[in-house]
Amino acid sequence: MIPLCSAADPDVRRPSFTAPSGAVDCHAHVFGPEGRYPYHHNRTYTPPDASLEQYLALHEALGIERGVLVQPSVYGLDNSATRDALSELRRRGLDYRGVAVVDRDVSDVELDRLHREGFRGVRLNLLFKGGIDWQDLEQLAHRLAEREWHLQFLLDVSQCEALESRLARLPVPVVVDHMGHMPCEKGIDHPGFAALCRLLAQGLAWVKLSGAYRITDHAVTPFEDVVPFAKRLLDANPERCVWGSDWPHPHIPVPMPSDGDLFEELAHWAPSAELRRRVLVDNPERLYFR
Repeated sequence: MIPLCSAADPDVRRPSFTAPSGAVDCHAHVFGPEGRYPYHHNRTYTPPDASLEQYLALHEALGIERGVLVQPSVYGLDNSATRDALSELRRRGLDYRGVAVVDRDVSDVELDRLHREGFRGVRLNLLFKGGIDWQDLEQLAHRLAEREWHLQFLLDVSQCEALESRLARLPVPVVVDHMGHMPCEKGIDHPGFAALCRLLAQGLAWVKLSGAYRITDHAVTPFEDVVPFAKRLLDANPERCVWGSDWPHPHIPVPMPSDGDLFEELAHWAPSAELRRRVLVDNPERLYFR
């Protein structure tokens, strides 16, 4: 049985801080309707519909002005739902970007088309079904470098012993999802997390301060055990950290939280307005909107 995910909570409570002008949500998805955009048969979960209108309502409530839609694993290599959402956003004059999933044999024509449509990276999924494998990666990376794209990784850094050497030799910027998917229970001094911090410190990787509920031992916000991990990443290199909502929070191990409470977590990780501006505006500007 493929599990059915819960829907996002439509009740968005206002956080204690005001998002700076130009704030970017660097990680979210749109799903459905399933009749128009069928899910891949070899998937890990089944999400409920999560429409573009609901996504934009979330951003209005939080004061977010721009965003990045990431191709989810349930669609496999079919980027139609994400690319159609980006097309509609462009039609409305809104500034959003995308991250696609492709295979190693994707044509230059298709990559150029995706670029025109607003895509700026390719996601490699090492946790859930979907995406390309490590062995196909370096060949594709050289083609992405020609377009000034990046590679985005969904992986658990605690289970990737060769992380540092593999990522450091890639010819494109590297973006790591969800704080490296590092389980808090394994401790902040875990070698895999230390390797991620070194990559950040050397400017060889970016990290998304997102998906706190994917690494915490807590069931509800505030996820206090995540705070030292987020702060360690920011200390490693505040110029390489961005934030993402991970809306609509598919396939999470905790009860569905409020997006306002999740955004409030950023205030615990980055207590100063100056640091939050870097994470929400300046850093994503350089990564996605060049």
